[in-house]
Amino acid sequence: MSRRLPLGEGEGARTACARGVLRTGVEEKTSEPLSAGVLAERVGWAAGLVSGMVADLLAEHWNTLDVNALASGVDAGGQKLPSNAWMALRRLGWTVTPGAKANDRIVRMAQEQAGRTLRSAKWRADLTAGVLKTWPTDPKKRTADEWDAVREAVPGGQHVPSSIITSRTRQISASHKKHDRLPVDVFELEGSPRIARMLLLSACDGQQATIERADEPDRALLRLQLPTRPDPQSYAHWTWVACPITLPPTIPANAVLHLPTLRLHQGAVHADLAYTHAVPKTQRTGHTVALGVDWGLNTLLSAGATRLHDDGKITTLGSGGTFRASGVLSKQHRLRRQCEVLHAKADRYDRLIGEREGRTLVDKRQILADEIRHVSDRRSNLNDALACSAARWAVDQAIAARATVIYVEDLRSMEARRMGRTHNTRLSQTVRGQIVERMRHLAAETGIAVVMVPARNTSKHCPQCLVPLRHRKAPDRPTVAGWKWAICPSCAWQGDRDQGAWRRIAARGLTHQTKTVTDRASGAMVIHSVADRLEAKAVITPAAAQTGRDRSKTGPTRHQAACPTPRRRRTPSPTRPQDLAGQRPEGHAHTVRRLPRAALRNQGVTTISTPTTGRHRPRGAALGAGFHLHAHASPPRWEPVPGAAPDYVSLS
Repeated sequence: MSRRLPLGEGEGARTACARGVLRTGVEEKTSEPLSAGVLAERVGWAAGLVSGMVADLLAEHWNTLDVNALASGVDAGGQKLPSNAWMALRRLGWTVTPGAKANDRIVRMAQEQAGRTLRSAKWRADLTAGVLKTWPTDPKKRTADEWDAVREAVPGGQHVPSSIITSRTRQISASHKKHDRLPVDVFELEGSPRIARMLLLSACDGQQATIERADEPDRALLRLQLPTRPDPQSYAHWTWVACPITLPPTIPANAVLHLPTLRLHQGAVHADLAYTHAVPKTQRTGHTVALGVDWGLNTLLSAGATRLHDDGKITTLGSGGTFRASGVLSKQHRLRRQCEVLHAKADRYDRLIGEREGRTLVDKRQILADEIRHVSDRRSNLNDALACSAARWAVDQAIAARATVIYVEDLRSMEARRMGRTHNTRLSQTVRGQIVERMRHLAAETGIAVVMVPARNTSKHCPQCLVPLRHRKAPDRPTVAGWKWAICPSCAWQGDRDQGAWRRIAARGLTHQTKTVTDRASGAMVIHSVADRLEAKAVITPAAAQTGRDRSKTGPTRHQAACPTPRRRRTPSPTRPQDLAGQRPEGHAHTVRRLPRAALRNQGVTTISTPTTGRHRPRGAALGAGFHLHAHASPPRWEPVPGAAPDYVSLS
């Protein structure tokens, strides 16, 4: 099977990963079928051999000198190291001996896994060294000169988010408080990493594993050698096993399959199926229609499309939309508090176990550890579901508007402060990073670029005239200071601050698209700085007014009819034949169907004034209603896209 992917003009290769499960296997020599339990047991034996060798390699080379030697990219003779981690380790002479009889491909997988772990530690080692070299007088608050010094000491520190430096400083401060001294380097600070029990089949060749597509387009056949006992003593204890795999529908029929990574999870063998397929190339510049995305707390995402005209004017396409997940975030907040309580109990048991001896305390501590792991898994699954749903919504908005780029507010350096302990914690734990990564993954399928835009003054200045806005509590309380509703004192624009922010983000991205840079390692696109000359052009041109009436929300907006229609029918129902049943009685129509309780709640983050009496309760925080009844997108508003076909409409 050829691993080359034919590409057309304007196309690029994209490698992605999908999840699969190995549910059965067949012993090729004896044609004996293997159940899922037996297959998981044999894969576990192979993974145990590999993880043992990885542990030996990391124990020997988990230090500054060896990590720097591997990251330097050259060997002792000055020759360039290969990109494959296992080949680089062999060039440096870092070998390992398996604890049982195994072929060289098993050793390759161990060297590949250890090499990837050592390479990933280089950036953390440089960051920790830079923070230790410029340790501040007060670790809780650096001065401006100390910030400049630490950014100068860290490689690429000018573009490193301040939150990362602050988190590393807090980690070092905790170690200093515990040991009464600063750590020497990151290897003393973090210790040896945990070894994952997995098989990186990508480091092998056809003598250890192969994968081919079956006759059906949604099936593939994985062949690999597995041991027949935990400690194989000869090559006869390794046999070929054929495992059919049902490919997920996300893998295109013309995609090229690569050898997967096998992992054990809850007694089943999971396969991370890597594949490469052709997608349209993303462009850094030349964009005319863009989608701006702004972050919020209860309104997780606010987005809308804008268009850059030939004369340099920027207009909006529709009124934008919102993705609300207040119920999901409330559940995440409850799980976080539950996890904190469990950790506090576990720490208490640790102190008691150190003071006294007893099997009962150890057993209770183990029960707490299992419960902590269970709650942590629930939080991770909820974050993954929320990230997938939010990213899918944002990319769908861009596809519907025919946008070629998504400009996302860059909040990597944001630290939530001065908003109360609850709001600060919820803002800090928002899954923004996961959403952006999922957004890049989904947008790449359609050739849409995702660019990070600086967040400076996106919610502070007016999108139409760049004058500082006045933020109020609500539109019906224009004299009460707040943060949700924004009013421009110059051009009289007013609206939700998040709706104004996505306009500013999209306009800033369109005017600064020539300053977009691409990271060579990750391929992520970002605009690092804002130029005043370009920022002066990042204004939204308001649409022509269709009526001279006041459209503000400070008064009643419904037309008061002179003779309102009666709510009940005053005439009797018409006579009907006696043989016809099911006649509706006079009055209102009876509502038979009822929505679930979470759907009945108003989960939208409105900008009207909130009640001042009673305890505040998050909207949409109903228990037991499910994820999809807690995450809501704004209702569609259709508007034709300029330059598109007459029958094409855009969801904005």
